[in-house]
Amino acid sequence: MQTRTIAAGGHVAADLSFQLKNLQVFLQVAANDSIAQAAKLLFKAPSAVTRSIAELEQALGVKLFERNSRGVLLNAYGQLVLVRALRIDEELAQAAVELSRPRGRPVQHSNGALMHLLYNGRKLKLLIHLADSRKISTAAAHLGITQSGASMALARIESVVGEPLFHRGVQGMMATDAAHKLVVRAKRVFAELRHMVSELASASGSLAGSVVVGILPVGRTYIFPMAVASVAMQFPQIRTTTVDSPFERLMSDLRTGDVDAIVGVPREGEQNQDLAIEPLFTDRLAVIARAGHPLAAADALTLADILGAAWILPWTASPSRALFDHCFREASLRPPVPIVESADLAIVRQLLCVSDMIGLASARQFRLELRAGLLVELPIVLPGMTREISLITREGVRLSPAVLAVLNAIRQQVAEDMDDSDAETS
Repeated sequence: MQTRTIAAGGHVAADLSFQLKNLQVFLQVAANDSIAQAAKLLFKAPSAVTRSIAELEQALGVKLFERNSRGVLLNAYGQLVLVRALRIDEELAQAAVELSRPRGRPVQHSNGALMHLLYNGRKLKLLIHLADSRKISTAAAHLGITQSGASMALARIESVVGEPLFHRGVQGMMATDAAHKLVVRAKRVFAELRHMVSELASASGSLAGSVVVGILPVGRTYIFPMAVASVAMQFPQIRTTTVDSPFERLMSDLRTGDVDAIVGVPREGEQNQDLAIEPLFTDRLAVIARAGHPLAAADALTLADILGAAWILPWTASPSRALFDHCFREASLRPPVPIVESADLAIVRQLLCVSDMIGLASARQFRLELRAGLLVELPIVLPGMTREISLITREGVRLSPAVLAVLNAIRQQVAEDMDDSDAETS
């Protein structure tokens, strides 16, 4: 299950996916400081190159070149676009290598049919929608074309690639390994386009753009909402989207560029070589129950005292559940079998308030209910029940100014939250 929450400003970027071909022209003009020379290399008329640059500038809303008698030179906006365009070109070049390597044929990075295909934003979007939905009709609807048109476009793509990209079966159209790799590259390309818009807006003096953050339960109730509120007040043209999905899905989205950052607990043994992990704070897990719960009257509790309780626990595969089960096994006790498994804070909160169930949760998540006296922390300390909450991004990614603003707000909110916690305990 995936849910999204949006804090939106007034600026929404135009769809730049159809500008990929014009970006390819832009790269040649930028590399040669000449429209005429770029036209020769692209086998286009100079007027066609000029038209491509004009279309790109109109889509971006800024001029990219200064014209003079010797040719054209990138201006400050053009330099920003160049950085993103080169990253896009690298992603597409790597896609060409990945598509060509299995067949052992040489890769042509310029003017080849494969690169011509990869610089087609509409076709890349078709592959993404088809891989996600597994239905040609759904993919066609997303693009506003007929199903037959989508089928013909896919056939042309597979003809250029030289192999099927989807297996047709009873479960729909299943992407091949080659298609999965290509879709990852395509999504990263569109992420670069999204960040390009943010950088241009920032250079114009208006911090704007879209930011997508994956949030695990510990960050949802206070830290992240407060950070988003701060950003919304300072930069109303930043649109923040939160994604609530299982950790594995969030990690996949992070690697494709669909998600810019994750606030959560890195998995043990995870292949993290391509990730940048920044610890934010150490979180302590506690046993929570309603005010007036029979167990709350005790001065102190042992693991044996709570073993037979009606439990609400995190999912089996979660790090906090692993810590919980390990705690009991270390005491030579069989871990409790929960009545409810859930990471949904609203459900857990309601169940705790209206029943004698007890739950394992971060005290931070229920700080408001604890302060109001609706819930209480039971008098037991579970050994080893701490976890490191981190800010996770993709290594080597060039984060946009809008993303950096949101991440800085998260860091600031964590610092303020730690100060408040210190003040309460002093």
